[in-house]
Amino acid sequence: MAKRVYQAWKGSNKFFLGGRLIFGPDARSLLVTLLLIIVPVIIFCIFVARHLRHEFSPYNAGYAIPVVAIVFTIYVLVLLFLTSVRDPGIVPRNSHPPEEEFHFENSASAEVGGRQTPSLQFPRTKEVMVNDIPVKVKYCDTCMLYRPPRCSHCSICNNCVERFDHHCPWVGQCIGLRNYRFFFLFVSSSTLLCIYVFAMSALYIKVMMDHYQGTVWKAMKESPASVILMSYCFISLWFVGGLTGFHLYLISTNQTTYENFRYRADNRINVYDLGCLNNFLEVFCTKIKPSRNNFRTYVQQEVQRSPLPSTEEAAVENLPEDRRAKVEDDLELGGDLLKISQRHNIKDIEADIRSRGSDVPHHNSSEADSVLGSDRRAPTVQSDTQYSSWGRRSGSWEIAPEVLAMNSIVTDSRSYAASKEAYH
Repeated sequence: MAKRVYQAWKGSNKFFLGGRLIFGPDARSLLVTLLLIIVPVIIFCIFVARHLRHEFSPYNAGYAIPVVAIVFTIYVLVLLFLTSVRDPGIVPRNSHPPEEEFHFENSASAEVGGRQTPSLQFPRTKEVMVNDIPVKVKYCDTCMLYRPPRCSHCSICNNCVERFDHHCPWVGQCIGLRNYRFFFLFVSSSTLLCIYVFAMSALYIKVMMDHYQGTVWKAMKESPASVILMSYCFISLWFVGGLTGFHLYLISTNQTTYENFRYRADNRINVYDLGCLNNFLEVFCTKIKPSRNNFRTYVQQEVQRSPLPSTEEAAVENLPEDRRAKVEDDLELGGDLLKISQRHNIKDIEADIRSRGSDVPHHNSSEADSVLGSDRRAPTVQSDTQYSSWGRRSGSWEIAPEVLAMNSIVTDSRSYAASKEAYH
């Protein structure tokens, strides 16, 4: 049965409602955030706003106090929901590295006697133009792609995210290109909600002082809930208020949290800065790009791809005609030696040697022995099986070490066959 994309997802995200909602791996922390918002508002409506309903008699204006608190809280929760359940801008990972970036370079290899052999090279960075200024982008080994500008790999979600800002544990999601607007509105609205609850609680303390003709301490004893709410909002304002101010600065300079902390000491030119007004318009007035991922679609079966050219084939193609013929002969001889070395029965080896001698009338047994005993051509033997090393930073192909030891196996087999014939 074919799987959907969210069922075969390689990132650390959690999906709900059949892939319609996507969260980070720490989605449970979202419950804590919900409690930190909802519980204080409930306490405020029961112990503070309910008593302030009749304090503004004209047009029953006091009823607006709990209504505003409830509506504002719902607005904050909607923003939290939009921040947490959206695709933040995940770049779909590739199933294989981009082949167009490969190129062969000749380099001396100690494993093959210092001969010049082509090695498969892969650039770790490349330059792209942003506002007519070259910007280096890095290759991501996990996602097997060159990250777009301002993209970074989140180690928590295990995804590359466009315009990566940071991973927020309070919302259980990465903050990136597609949810940064909602994240800022959530933080700034939470700041305003804290200010509102703090101000109304302080007003209720003032009303209690007027009613009881007492001091502020007596009023605080009559309404301990107001004191608790004021203390809670004061502490919260240091966090959400400071975060709001910091992101206002980032928006005005068109930076992300990641860029600000990582490149702050480098004194780099900010190629993304469009001016204060245009920076705000870019964040709040531009259309949000659609997601690059359709999590509910079925996984497409990848078409079988032609294998990459081996280093031997690349070497042969780059040689002149006369040398190419010699190298091709070496490779054919190497294939014969490999087949012989894989024989497990000495009788099969003897039969193969004799059959080869009978098939070629111009070659005698001494020539066959010289072929088997040739140590100079042994290093040219290459296994058809290659081991990929995409996970390493070198991005190169390596030859299995057991192939390089093949010559000794073949030589031992020939010696054993010769001694057995002499014995008989």
